[in-house]
Amino acid sequence: MSKFLSLKLWFALSTVALLAACAQQPVKHADYTAFKNARPRSILILPPDNTTTDVQASNSMMSQMTMPLAEAGYYVVPVAVMEETFKQNGLTTAGDIQQTSPAKLREIFGADAVLYSKITQYGTSYRVLDSVTVVSASAKLVDLKSGDVLWQGSATANSNEGNNSGGGGLIGMLVVAAIKQISNSLTDKSHHIAGVTSYRLLQAGPPRGLLYGPRSPKYGTD
Repeated sequence: MSKFLSLKLWFALSTVALLAACAQQPVKHADYTAFKNARPRSILILPPDNTTTDVQASNSMMSQMTMPLAEAGYYVVPVAVMEETFKQNGLTTAGDIQQTSPAKLREIFGADAVLYSKITQYGTSYRVLDSVTVVSASAKLVDLKSGDVLWQGSATANSNEGNNSGGGGLIGMLVVAAIKQISNSLTDKSHHIAGVTSYRLLQAGPPRGLLYGPRSPKYGTD
């Protein structure tokens, strides 16, 4: 057997072993102790901290975060009410708004908990042989009475998930990549992917998701 084939065999066996080891590792569950003690009923969503270069990222993400929380069984303070309240008080950027103390947020909005979030990736990038739209974000839920972190998580989604298409040669791949780039730009693909990321980030259920809220038929079962 040649050295090249031996190296390929070693790499293949190592990959299989690594995947097997990962598969055997137990899923780590989140610590829900503080969450269960607080049992929030209402949540205030603050504008996400946008660390990307796309100025639309924060509004796009925030507009799609209410639904998964509502589906999880929580009352969510209307985003328009939140934005207008801060605007009337001279706060318009996510950074300034997120500096507001938990006690002040509870006094103004009367919510039980507040959701802080951060966007780390948002947009479409063109590669030599492909074009991909990626949205990544993280979030944490904080109790507005105690200031304790009740839950935190992260999620990502991209436009190439489940895409196993191949063939067509180099020219074909370049053409497909160019078409995808144009299509993603014209159809605001990032906004669609942000919706997938929002749902993954804020869906309820173990082992890493939020606990179900009091408006959910699954409340108390987790």
